[in-house]
Amino acid sequence: MEDLTERRIVVVTGASSGIGLAAAVDLATRGDQVVLVGRDPARLQAAGDRVRDAGGERPELFRADFAVLDDVRRLAEKLRAAYDRIDVLANNAGAIVLQPVTTVDGFELSIQANHLAPFLLSNLLRDQIGRMVVTASGAHRSGALDPDDLNATLRDFRPYRAYGTSKQANILFTAEAARRWPDVPAYAFHPGVVRTRFGADSPLVSLGMRLLPFRSPEKGAETLTWLANQDPSRLISGGYYYDRRPRRPLAKARDPQLAARLWTASAQAVGIEA
Repeated sequence: MEDLTERRIVVVTGASSGIGLAAAVDLATRGDQVVLVGRDPARLQAAGDRVRDAGGERPELFRADFAVLDDVRRLAEKLRAAYDRIDVLANNAGAIVLQPVTTVDGFELSIQANHLAPFLLSNLLRDQIGRMVVTASGAHRSGALDPDDLNATLRDFRPYRAYGTSKQANILFTAEAARRWPDVPAYAFHPGVVRTRFGADSPLVSLGMRLLPFRSPEKGAETLTWLANQDPSRLISGGYYYDRRPRRPLAKARDPQLAARLWTASAQAVGIEA
């Protein structure tokens, strides 16, 4: 369990921009020792500067590309070597993919970057985690998860369906983690539709991000930081939240049998024991 008598260690993945960076800045100003994980070295360094300016201390930076599972394994080793505990693991890294892409590990990129990579990282750090917060999405409604075929979305690829499938997996993973790890409170949340770097490679998506009334990253991060700070006795472990309130995801994202099947399939996919 997290130790509230000491300064907390909070690891935020996907922290080099968007919701992750906004959450890291907020947590640093509250006095937490924030650890940033990101893919792009230049943006990660810039994020470190922003967190330092906000909290008065430069955070530790760890580079990892969640499209490469060996990167995730190396990240877990480095975090274990650096810290004897992680009071909060914020599994925030993610991507929306506009074209079908198969990773070096053989998986559709959305399901790997958004689900399999954080699943692996969480399992490798499991005995050090005090609580876990997972950035999910209302886009889970468009998901069509099949644990027996994690690459199903590669066929007749549709970006939003692939993304929604990975977000459905996030919610199921969180609920199953809460059942399997009762000593690690775990929460998933929907940040709202946030103006971030998602879809930055698409001029149309980028234009929409600038012109439409999306939330700011700071507003999107509010529920993440709230879940990281609330007394667990006031929250529902395994629950799904939006705007700091518990919400009920669609039935396909709250099926305990599907969650258990996904856990087994995910463990097999990343090469760990279920």
